Amino acid sequence: MSESIKRTNEIEEFTNLYLIHPVSSWLVPRFAALRVTPNMVSLSGMLAGFFAGFAYYNYHDSLSAILGFALMLTWHILDGADGQLARLTQTQSEIGKVIDGICDYVVFISVYIALGLTLAPDLGPWIWALVIMAGVSHAIQAGAYETQRQEYDFWGHGKLSARLPEPEELQKGLNGGLFGRIAGKLECGYVKMQYAFSGVETAQRHEIQHLLDKNPEQAGEIRAIYRLVFSRSVKLWSVMCANYRTFAIFIACIIREPVVYFLFEVVILNLVLMILVRKQQKYNRLFLQQLRDLTSE
Repeated sequence: MSESIKRTNEIEEFTNLYLIHPVSSWLVPRFAALRVTPNMVSLSGMLAGFFAGFAYYNYHDSLSAILGFALMLTWHILDGADGQLARLTQTQSEIGKVIDGICDYVVFISVYIALGLTLAPDLGPWIWALVIMAGVSHAIQAGAYETQRQEYDFWGHGKLSARLPEPEELQKGLNGGLFGRIAGKLECGYVKMQYAFSGVETAQRHEIQHLLDKNPEQAGEIRAIYRLVFSRSVKLWSVMCANYRTFAIFIACIIREPVVYFLFEVVILNLVLMILVRKQQKYNRLFLQQLRDLTSE
């Protein structure tokens, strides 16, 4: 059975569900009819986000701040469309996933650098330390959130395309030329970061797979229990999604205090991340207990 081209509704974040993705879904069949490729959509979104950086550089002008916000919303819409288009046209590829990920980071890097450049003359070079800390924090938080979504789709719905590889697998697969090895090492490092900061436990994943293999007739029940336990947890993690950063950047710029955004990213969201990891560990224990009870009957 083919996978749905859309993301999983029960864990979808509010603004995606009712604003971003309806527009993305409207665009997807039109892109397909025009033979627009998913990578073209990804790169177009990246270009919109890149120009958002230029707009936010002039954040003191309210119209420029509004333009920056509109361009970032355009990126969100196109970012929601590229994956759907790839699934609709069955053109998913590893290079496509890499391009999509790179485009996402280029958008925020361009905005962060633009704000750093416009703040530095008044605040001094220390602002770059804050910008870099915000960027690193952003990468960790976004990776952790995406991990929760992948795990839910893989274990809760059996979507093979959402399977999170383990670092050991990636390490064994490092080969090819210099570019291939560098890309492989970067992917391996990113996956290690996902495991380290998401509360996802390798031992638990192995136990779930073992029980699925051992009890194939109970696979539906096992996945249903996973969805029941973790759907609320994943929705809590959505506070880490890119949408809220886009809104926070706009609000900080429209009140002419972009430093507030960087402090929000570094201090508040990292505190939230720690709380979410603790909660995730609690949900992990609850799920494993329910899983063991089911399979021991």
